[in-house]
Amino acid sequence: MTTRQLLHIAFSSGRAGTGPATWGQQAIRDAVSRLAPADAPRYNIAAAAPLDPGLPLPALLAGLEKLLHLHDSLHTRLVPGEAGRLRQVVDPEGRLEVEVRHCAEPAEAAEAGARLHEELAALPFDTATQWPIRVGVVAAGGSARYVSLVLSHTAVDGTGMSRLVADLTALCQGTSPAELAEIREPAQQPLEEAAFQTSERGRQRDEGARKQFLRKLRLAPTRLFPPPGEPATPAPRFPNAVLRSPALARTVDRVAAAHRVTSSSVLLAATAAMTARLSGSTDAVLNVVVSNRFLPELTNAVSVVAGDGLFHLPDATAEFRDVVRRTNAAAIGAYRHAYYDKLRLEAEIGRLAAEGVPLADRSCIFNDTRELVAASPDTGAGEGEGGTTLTWPLEFEPRPGLTYALDALQSPGALSLAMTADPAVLPRPAMERFLYGIEELILTEARTAGAAA
Repeated sequence: MTTRQLLHIAFSSGRAGTGPATWGQQAIRDAVSRLAPADAPRYNIAAAAPLDPGLPLPALLAGLEKLLHLHDSLHTRLVPGEAGRLRQVVDPEGRLEVEVRHCAEPAEAAEAGARLHEELAALPFDTATQWPIRVGVVAAGGSARYVSLVLSHTAVDGTGMSRLVADLTALCQGTSPAELAEIREPAQQPLEEAAFQTSERGRQRDEGARKQFLRKLRLAPTRLFPPPGEPATPAPRFPNAVLRSPALARTVDRVAAAHRVTSSSVLLAATAAMTARLSGSTDAVLNVVVSNRFLPELTNAVSVVAGDGLFHLPDATAEFRDVVRRTNAAAIGAYRHAYYDKLRLEAEIGRLAAEGVPLADRSCIFNDTRELVAASPDTGAGEGEGGTTLTWPLEFEPRPGLTYALDALQSPGALSLAMTADPAVLPRPAMERFLYGIEELILTEARTAGAAA
């Protein structure tokens, strides 16, 4: 049996200010606003962990209060401005609510914590009126035994969340905010990043990136998969498949080392190859989510700086080792031009489409999320190593303009691939072939590379 308690952390004397939203804040808020309300929480960034052997509850609350002072993104709201533009408002004071559930026995904390984490992660954020952070704690015997952090994606991306968790851990262990700020230097706050983006240098970077993106849009195929037939009424929900593979976790780095590329490039290459094979096209075009931490001042930022890069790979059905090598080079080009004002880019794309200019298919999305500090509950984490499994945990509301979205996730002892697809284009059997095909390409290449060595 658990009892529920709501605590409030008083926050005051924090940094304050207003200014334009960053490109990342604007892009994520716009993406979430286009989702069905029930699907909006999918964009939340969440992390949870047991605290063993436990942490005094006051120490955890004090660490959270210091965390608010360290990172402005945690007490920033996004309010509507002119012409669809958002403005960020950094509040200097307020209260952070912490939901605490008390268990009679420490052994009950893990199960109670998992339930609490799932509940908090399933709620949307109103980023205009709320701070973009929720905290849940399970306590037993006066000590915190489990902590859950759920943030709006407008506040952090996966890398930012990893930094946030590391900072909270250090603060609870006695490191001061001043010491952490020095360790993390440089690390721009969102208002500082927005100031760069509106500067002459920032505008030049934006213009150059958008030009490259638009150039690729004109060169890549306008459609990969055959168009679906007559739309069903009502539109079917989009299934979500999760392939959990311990073997992939063991081999993807081996393949990357053999070809002197990143493991993300290996996964992207396999995704490109399966896209081409199942679509019948020789090319693969993927919208790739990029971390965008190439600027030194953004390396340690606890904010959302991820953006979309356009990846185009001709002859994606070639021998896989060749696809891997060419993918790495093409990916670097996509990453280099993924830091831009998406609202302005979409306006330009709209004008070109209205003029009848053929533009590339952007309906396939790849996102390597393995930098996230915790796998989502539906990845099969905690099931023991074993062999590869494929599950169908969820279904989502239809997403116009999406063929598929594929996320790579790190699970304990395994690498997971989570795929959501339009069943009119990729029915469930095709999704299975796609996911198992990625695994087989990489495992086969690992065996070939091992034999060659």
